[in-house]
Amino acid sequence: MSTLNNNLVAVMGGTFDPVHHGHLRSALELQQLLGLSEVRLLPCHQPTHRDHPGADSQQRLTMLQLATENEPGLVVDPREVNLDQPSYSVYTLESMRRELGEGTVLCWVLGVDAFAAFTRWHQWQRILELANLIVITRPGFELDDSSAEYQLWQTQQIDHHTLSEHVSGKIIPVRLPSQLEISATYIREQLQVRQSARYLLPESVLNYLENQGLYRK
Repeated sequence: MSTLNNNLVAVMGGTFDPVHHGHLRSALELQQLLGLSEVRLLPCHQPTHRDHPGADSQQRLTMLQLATENEPGLVVDPREVNLDQPSYSVYTLESMRRELGEGTVLCWVLGVDAFAAFTRWHQWQRILELANLIVITRPGFELDDSSAEYQLWQTQQIDHHTLSEHVSGKIIPVRLPSQLEISATYIREQLQVRQSARYLLPESVLNYLENQGLYRK
């Protein structure tokens, strides 16, 4: 495990519809492996890349707060929920950079599948000016060697041990030990047909889902 660096923040965005152990374990392993001061879990308010979530933004925020209440390394960031507009990573990072200052190492976390389309993101060049990219890899996935993403991968990649030296602009590939294959879609489907989703997500979140009647037909 790396030594904790109080000037190193990573952001893991998502719909978290609902948050589950796959999300939480990945965030915790990143925090421990890279010595991050915190991993911010950032629920999207109005996702630009998929249909509207089954739970509203306030419910998804509440679920994240329940799931992380006893883990100080994981911090729920409500800024996109508090804005009544579509969620774009670049604007969120601009807000965080203003808050944290120019000296903080700021990182955006994404899977390698999402990174494969990174140059189609809104103002992707600006994102790299604001932050590094932590890319969670998975076995068997390879980037197209003719793509712009592959060129970025080749030219901007650094080892995670040198992350504290780069406030933005670099790509850090990370292979997480657990890689829990849990799907929020599967959880919703289980609940829709009145099957148990126990052990897939924290008990506190499951209780909240049941009390709210979420994802039931």
